[in-house]
Amino acid sequence: METPAAIRIDSVSKTYAGGKLALDDVSFDVPQGQIFGLLGPNGAGKSTLINILAGLVVKSAGKVRIWGFDIDEHPRNAKRSIGIVPQEILFDPFFTPKEALEIQAGLYGIPPEQRKTDELLAAMHLTDKADAYSRTLSGGMKRRLLVAKAMVHSPPILVLDEPTAGVDIELRRQLWAYVRELNAQGVTVVLTTHYLEEAEELCDRIAIINHGKVVANEPTRTLVAKAQEKAVVVTFDQDLGSVPSHSCFENIRLLDERTIEITYRKDKCNAGDVLAAVQREGFSIVDVRTRDPDLEDVFLSLVSEKAA
Repeated sequence: METPAAIRIDSVSKTYAGGKLALDDVSFDVPQGQIFGLLGPNGAGKSTLINILAGLVVKSAGKVRIWGFDIDEHPRNAKRSIGIVPQEILFDPFFTPKEALEIQAGLYGIPPEQRKTDELLAAMHLTDKADAYSRTLSGGMKRRLLVAKAMVHSPPILVLDEPTAGVDIELRRQLWAYVRELNAQGVTVVLTTHYLEEAEELCDRIAIINHGKVVANEPTRTLVAKAQEKAVVVTFDQDLGSVPSHSCFENIRLLDERTIEITYRKDKCNAGDVLAAVQREGFSIVDVRTRDPDLEDVFLSLVSEKAA
């Protein structure tokens, strides 16, 4: 039997007062057990969609199921099945991290003996700050506290909205190590991020939203493979008096007196064709290296296509 989706979004639209259409007939499933990337430029509709999942925004049309629970018919069960880490850093400055987690667990009705406060503080490297006022924490610590708060009720789904914004490299690595550990334990993770290399490294599958519509929804490797532009960096045995040209070249960039980067489309030619075209013009090559496309290439291509 097919495993039901962790989140099922079916023909969801949202029009705000004043007529702004934020989501336009959005449909996709988040498979159970995956790290799922939700990407898009600012204003694309990502935050609106996350706020619908969190119960903070009411959709205009469509259906949403979280862990099998319809958010309209079974709102309490749906909310119990998901933990949301918001993009904004929201906290009460007069509670300690330990108190904040205890209060959050109490709001979910978790008995004291079943709470995981100390375990979550340790996982987020906040044990030594357990009894400090939250207002004294650094930005990175506050963000990690939000992750811990989202996990107090052990939800099977965790949504991270730009969790590494303003976090230094070391803390980012610690946070992603914890995310991977949670995922290995079976937690489904939904991630929005502006760090495309982060999404490419972490996510099993990625959906891209632009202008309120889903413009892509595929496994990460499949999505990256769709990028058509590749580049060849060629170094010659002498300074270049002129730059080679050919109809299959998309762009040529001079890196130094003897090195150029030639961009071409995979659907029009290959690296061998590019090098043969250069050699036919009498240039002697001493070194060649290629640059494969990445998620940023795909993202920019899809967003620019839909904007055109």
